[in-house]
Amino acid sequence: MTKKLPHRFVALDVETPNGHNDRISALGLSVIEDGQIVHNDFTLVNPETYFSHFNIQLTGIDSKLVAKAPTFAQVWYHYRDLLENEVLVAHNAAFDLRVLAHCLHDYDLLPAQPATYLCTCRLGRRCYPSLPNHKLNTMCDYLHINLNHHQADSDCQACARLLLDYLKHDFPVNASLRTYDWQAMKTLAG
Repeated sequence: MTKKLPHRFVALDVETPNGHNDRISALGLSVIEDGQIVHNDFTLVNPETYFSHFNIQLTGIDSKLVAKAPTFAQVWYHYRDLLENEVLVAHNAAFDLRVLAHCLHDYDLLPAQPATYLCTCRLGRRCYPSLPNHKLNTMCDYLHINLNHHQADSDCQACARLLLDYLKHDFPVNASLRTYDWQAMKTLAG
């Protein structure tokens, strides 16, 4: 029996302040309902840690920019319902979910239930196997999707558009649904 495709997804992207990848400096969200992007949101996040030169150069975000931004705990409470109860979608989802899991652990905010998610990078490998790679910028170039790479709002919107492309072409989205265990910080087998 085939699983019924969810009617609502939340595409997300996180940016990090340094190479530890255990804190968030920006979060982008795009809500997809019934085959359309119905809402986009973005927030800077005060990661309460240092910024590396590399990450500042990559994202344009530094400690001055986030000095008055909400902390992860404040951001989580604001977006909690979306992030705990909808199917999450990210490009290279293992990265974004692992960063979120680190924050949830460190702020003692672990959800009771695991997350259902899709990875648009993994799906891209199945849907467009002839591409030289399946990085977000490569996929966006191929599909003519606008992208300002390493900007959380642009990255999550591009991810949402990738999902819409897969759905439009009847690619095997349902077969790619996975489960992420926040406590164990990993995808569950199965």
